[in-house]
This record gives sequence, structure tokens and C-alpha cells, in this order.
Amino acid sequence: MKRINSVVFTCFAASSLVAILISIAIAQSSKDAKPSKASNQPEAKLPPGWTLEDMQACMMAGTPGKMHELLANDIGKWEGQNTMWMSPDAEPITNDCSSSVTPMLDGRFTKIETTSEIPGMGPYHGFGIYGFDNVSQQFVANWLDNHSTGIMNAVGTLSPDGKTLTWKFNFNCPLTKKPAVMREVDTITSPTTKTIEMFGEDPKSGKEFKMIRMELTKKS
Repeated sequence: MKRINSVVFTCFAASSLVAILISIAIAQSSKDAKPSKASNQPEAKLPPGWTLEDMQACMMAGTPGKMHELLANDIGKWEGQNTMWMSPDAEPITNDCSSSVTPMLDGRFTKIETTSEIPGMGPYHGFGIYGFDNVSQQFVANWLDNHSTGIMNAVGTLSPDGKTLTWKFNFNCPLTKKPAVMREVDTITSPTTKTIEMFGEDPKSGKEFKMIRMELTKKS
């Protein structure tokens, strides 16, 4: 446990320390570089047991990249219509919905906040944090709302054309009282429109069915 805590703490300080170490390494490798006798700068030291590569790995783990830019394309306000099916043979329920996407932690994550009205269940308010984990090389997310006391966690896969993100959310089903999976498919249909479809398992038949379809248009 002590080693784990040390790793976590050191990674937090990696960005500033790595910059110093890299500049020192470049200066030392230059043929024309000569040590300055008048320099009063303290020599930068690595934590015990760490290498420059260790520090660089921590730096890379926390640096936003192209996948984070892709998520940032959704930043703004969205409005649209939500269609819901409570069971495979149920009549669809439609209502208006809105979504707001804002950046977090200097572009490393986005926060998605959604509101709508569900007939018979009242106002719906939910939000999630979405990102891309440089270490696992996977999209990651979580979700919580006012109709549950649990937190859903997910990993996502991007299609080759970069237009569709498919998520697998893990949660505890309130009907079966067992772990379950919800599949979400987010598809970009134009620069200002997208669809979000959610699929779950019918507790009675065990077959997957479409639970929700959201058609959204970017307003700002």
C-alpha cells in the first residue's frame, strides 16, 4: 500500500518535474554545453527507485490527445426528442429532452448533463463524466441520475470512421437484483446532429431490446 500511495503522489507531481529533467538531459547531451560554475540552481533528482522513463510515462498518462479532442466536439447545448420503451412490446413514450456538454480539467474530460420529463416518473436529471484513458487506451465514463442511487460505469469503443461510440455500462438491475449491462450507441449524423440509442436485456425473455432513442440537435 505504501508503494501504491507513493506512485500516485509522484504521478501528480510528474508534469512539472519531467519538464525540468528533460531540459537538464538535453543540456547535458549537447556537445557545446558546459557546466556553469556560477550556477546556483539545485540539481533535480528523481524519487528513489524512479527513472526518467517512469516520469515520462506518468506525463503521457495525463496529457490530452486526439481522443479527448473528439469528445470535446460535443461541447455545447443540445435539444431534441426522447423515445422510450419500457418493455419490448410496450408502446413508445415520447418527450422533449435537452443536454449540456461542458469541458472539465483542461480538456481531459467532458461532463454531460441531461434533463427531460418521464411520464409517470416525473422530471429526469442525470449527468456523467466522459473521457479517454491514455493508459488503457479506452474511452471511459460513468453516469448517475435522480432515478437511481447507483453509479453506472462504462468503457467505450470508437468505430473506424470515428462517428460511432459504443458503450457498455455496468449497473445493478433493480428488477433482478443482479449485475446487468446496458449498451449505448452514440452516432454522429452531421456536424450538428446525433442520435443516442440504449439497449438493455428484457428480464422476462433475456433478449436485448431498444429502451431509449434520443435525437439531438446542437443549438450552441
